[in-house]
Amino acid sequence: MIMATGTTMRTTKTVTLLAALIACMALIGIAQAQTLRERLKERIEARRAGTAGSEPTAADAPGTHEEVIELAGQRRKVIVHVPKGYDPRNATPLVLAFHGGGGDAAFMADDQKYGLVSKSEQAGFIAVFPNGYSKLPGGRFATWNAGACCGDARDKRVDDVAFTQALVAWAAQRYNVDRRRVYATGMSNGGMLAHRLACELPQVFAAVASVAGTDNTAECQPSTPVAVLHIHARDDDHVLFNGGAGPGVFRDESKVTDFTAVPVTVSRWVARNQCSATPQRTLQTAGAYCDTYSGCRDGREVQLCVTDTGGHSWPGASQVRRGKEPASQALSANDVIWDFFSRNARR
Repeated sequence: MIMATGTTMRTTKTVTLLAALIACMALIGIAQAQTLRERLKERIEARRAGTAGSEPTAADAPGTHEEVIELAGQRRKVIVHVPKGYDPRNATPLVLAFHGGGGDAAFMADDQKYGLVSKSEQAGFIAVFPNGYSKLPGGRFATWNAGACCGDARDKRVDDVAFTQALVAWAAQRYNVDRRRVYATGMSNGGMLAHRLACELPQVFAAVASVAGTDNTAECQPSTPVAVLHIHARDDDHVLFNGGAGPGVFRDESKVTDFTAVPVTVSRWVARNQCSATPQRTLQTAGAYCDTYSGCRDGREVQLCVTDTGGHSWPGASQVRRGKEPASQALSANDVIWDFFSRNARR
């Protein structure tokens, strides 16, 4: 009887301890859940206020990150470079860089070919390299729908404008993006898309810069002015300086268009932004010059930079595609572009 009573007492104590332990664990769980909710709430409120959230995730950390995301009904690869100096407490400029037709995001993010990752580190902006539309699983040989050009993206009427708008929103949700300093640049077909974005998303982009890709939009009536920079080699054999596609360059000419001439592209933007008709020569060096059109509405500007040589390439690049003419070293496209972007922020 005594032994039975002792066992009962020990059992009762055990049950009591287990109950206390379970209650304690439940309280801890509630506290952890409350803490998590509070952190999430703080992060959301911080982003709304334009300040940093909680501790950065691996994808938020400085460095180059590759992801596959689905935006505006499109599944695309995106490469993001976050500079070492990025501080999530500070609003940071964002630059979207669009590859040329037949290229991909990885090609545009190759620092030997374009140098935009190095420029991101130097200038402190977040660089995003999106992939265009491609039939291939890996995203290679991709194109952009820039209006009259190019390839399957144009033929299938891919909505690259909606995709880009969603991409900027995605980046602004993940990083502390300065929405007054969101920019777009691109090479060839990617530069053509930059022109289209200036036409259709003037509320998103403060300025755009196109290299070797003229304005081939079907129509363009921006609701507000956007600063536009155009860079082109006079001897470009793909997108001819005075208009048209280079003869014998494209395997299937039906996949491109009769490209708009560089002077026509610039005159269109001068008219749209209501700039002074006479430019000022703001750069003159051996093998290159830049003309700037000022007096534009809302303080915007239009700039044209021309290199004598370099063909269809990115001025200042150390490498080009095999068999192509070396890029002009008369000026650095990255330096000219960032200088232009730095002068133009949305009001």
